Amino acid sequence: MTAVATALVEIEPERRMPTPQQAAVPLAEMTPVQMAYQLIQSGADFASVKEMLALSKELAADTAKRAFDEAVAASKAEIPTIAKNAKGHNEKRYANFAAYAAVVDPILGKHGLSYRFRTDQTQGLITVVCVLSHKGGHSEENKLSGPADTSGSKNAIQAIGSTLTYLQRYTLIQALGLAAGEDDDGKAAGDGGPISDEQRAELEKVLEECGADKAIFCEKWKIDALTEFPANKLDAAVKDVRRWFEREQQRQQKAGS
Repeated sequence: MTAVATALVEIEPERRMPTPQQAAVPLAEMTPVQMAYQLIQSGADFASVKEMLALSKELAADTAKRAFDEAVAASKAEIPTIAKNAKGHNEKRYANFAAYAAVVDPILGKHGLSYRFRTDQTQGLITVVCVLSHKGGHSEENKLSGPADTSGSKNAIQAIGSTLTYLQRYTLIQALGLAAGEDDDGKAAGDGGPISDEQRAELEKVLEECGADKAIFCEKWKIDALTEFPANKLDAAVKDVRRWFEREQQRQQKAGS
């Protein structure tokens, strides 16, 4: 038995006579400060008190993590399929962030969960961090980044707003562990996960080298922004762009001869 356990259990009778207020608090329910006080009263040294406080902190973190996991699992079991309430390209219906929030917010609140977002914008990328927290004290984060969505006729502010809502939606889906298929908007979800930042940079480079119009590319693949492009179709898309570029070069050569 450790010095901490011995000090807590084998307290001299005359020293562990609790006050009326202390008697109402079982040992298992004592706060770290109350435990430390008991140890000090029993004659424990500073090293033992420090050991107890560290152990208490570790146990509290483990308890909070367990409560968080249980709350997330219970919430997921109650979250239904989200109704598609918005239209994207080619009138394709999908569930936007507002639709998700309207359904999941009351369920999360019921189980002591809440979420918030942190945002940042550096080197042309917008980053959204979804922080999912439980009332027991544990929280976890999920982060995604992407460029401003300049497709269509959006102005600069609208381009940022479009990317923000998209990233908020997907970071929340990741935080709750929901299946991507539940958010099938006909752009990224149903065709596999979206491309990574490195893959997006590669795709943008190919489009630039071949002189392909980004807006036309997005329309062809039924996406609002390159960040939504499905990773499992990247190779096919790159080959398609290069073939188009070769045909354009051949057409221009014939026209010039």
